[in-house]
Amino acid sequence: MESFFVSTGIVALAEMGDKTQLLSLVLAARFKRPWPIVLGILVATLLNHAGAGAVGAWVTHWLGHDTLRWVLGLSFIAMAAWTMVPDKLDEDTAVQKAAHGVFLSTLIAFFLAEMGDKTQVATVALAARYADLWPVVAGTTLGMMLANVPVVLLGDKVTKKVPLRVVHAVAALLFLVLGVGVLAAA
Repeated sequence: MESFFVSTGIVALAEMGDKTQLLSLVLAARFKRPWPIVLGILVATLLNHAGAGAVGAWVTHWLGHDTLRWVLGLSFIAMAAWTMVPDKLDEDTAVQKAAHGVFLSTLIAFFLAEMGDKTQVATVALAARYADLWPVVAGTTLGMMLANVPVVLLGDKVTKKVPLRVVHAVAALLFLVLGVGVLAAA
């Protein structure tokens, strides 16, 4: 259960102010149909994080124990630094038209926006760290939903009340603690 709870917390915090959270806001404002958007985010996240988790599990089998420990420790420390850099939504990522419907447009846009994103990279690292694929994927997906569903349902009201600097600092601290903990266990 530790892998599930750690994955949920880290991704929920890391997602605050992230480009995919901004994309959620854009989708909600553009389509004004929250439930197909929420479902599109859920499916895109499950697919994306299952793939990322599989990569993390694969890395665990191919790297030696000592090498993996160093890679993971340094990856978590790098994620701590990366979390402090606020994201901007690229214009290419924003959905211009709902040619394929709200759900499919959301699924595609969200899946592509999440590629190479810090929460995807965190999922790879967490799956490698815990070697427990499904609790990590379930936790990172829940964390993603905890951060994005309120934005879709409440829009701008949520993002204006949450102090993103503090949230980013807490997420960075968690990544740093994980990184130092992994390296110290060596």
